[in-house]
Amino acid sequence: MADSLRAESLWFTAPRQVEIRAATLAPPGPGEVLVRTKLSAISAGTELLIYRGQAPSDLPADDTLPALSGMLALPLRYGYAAVGRVVGLGEGVPPEYLNRRVMAFQPHATHFTARVEQVVSLPEAISDEEAAFLPNLETAVNLVLDGAPRIGEQVAILGQGVVGLLTTALLSRMPLASLATAEAFPRRREASIAMGAHACLDPAAENFASELALRLQAQRPYPGADLTYELSGDPTALDLAVAITGRNGRIVIGSWYGTKRAPIHLGGRFHRSRIRMISSQVSSLAPELSGAWTTTRRLEVALSLLPGLPVRNLVTHRLPFHQSSDAYRILDESPAEALQVLLTYSA
Repeated sequence: MADSLRAESLWFTAPRQVEIRAATLAPPGPGEVLVRTKLSAISAGTELLIYRGQAPSDLPADDTLPALSGMLALPLRYGYAAVGRVVGLGEGVPPEYLNRRVMAFQPHATHFTARVEQVVSLPEAISDEEAAFLPNLETAVNLVLDGAPRIGEQVAILGQGVVGLLTTALLSRMPLASLATAEAFPRRREASIAMGAHACLDPAAENFASELALRLQAQRPYPGADLTYELSGDPTALDLAVAITGRNGRIVIGSWYGTKRAPIHLGGRFHRSRIRMISSQVSSLAPELSGAWTTTRRLEVALSLLPGLPVRNLVTHRLPFHQSSDAYRILDESPAEALQVLLTYSA
């Protein structure tokens, strides 16, 4: 495609303010493709931190993704789950890429260019909506790899947003002794059971801690969770994670708290129970996995798992791209009703 075009992009301009801006997009260069976006998924974790002004402005957006270079300072383009169709080829790109459906880690925009190796070709078995879940499913795969669940373990997950639910779905396919989750919103608790949790409890319930302990342990003589995932996005949940984790247990922290801070009590049973806390973040692999795993392999695993998961049931809202401000407002103000919000783009 020889001519430039006018593309529209979503910008975070100030706390709780987004706008659509138009700009000229250069034609694809050598080794690049031009993609017309069909839909993109909003990450209710990272993107809400940016939307609310709770992301640290001195932190790189993601130094492993070319489309997200720069800092998390406003104004900012962001997003990493764009699904579309290739409509233009740069020099040297094989002609069979034209009209191919792809997913890319790109900000929300009507069109974008990317190097051909930075787009994921989608098999026909995966719909556009399912493909929009691929980045979050890759995160869930990373969480499972970092937690290294063992056969017969008692596992707890705090938080059943999209990433929490996908992690639940993956862990439910493993021979665990128990898989109990915690979530404040009824709709998400129902989704958690549908994804394979043995029980999903309300953390605000008066008897939550004792009930969760009962669901985890049952008749076994091993109290507490062997493995706990903190995926709620709430830093105050860290004390709860410590409270429900058993001796020698692991806590995988997949939440990103941004600028939010909270004290955590480490002077009691955390210390004497030899509990380990593990940071999990999808931009890189744990060093101990790097001998056999690459980020490409992890993404391929996520892509292979996607057709077997009922992810489309997690879509609660579909809004046109030009109603992006409404989409973020729904996620911000109505979390009890919103799970996965998709932005759709006209042809």
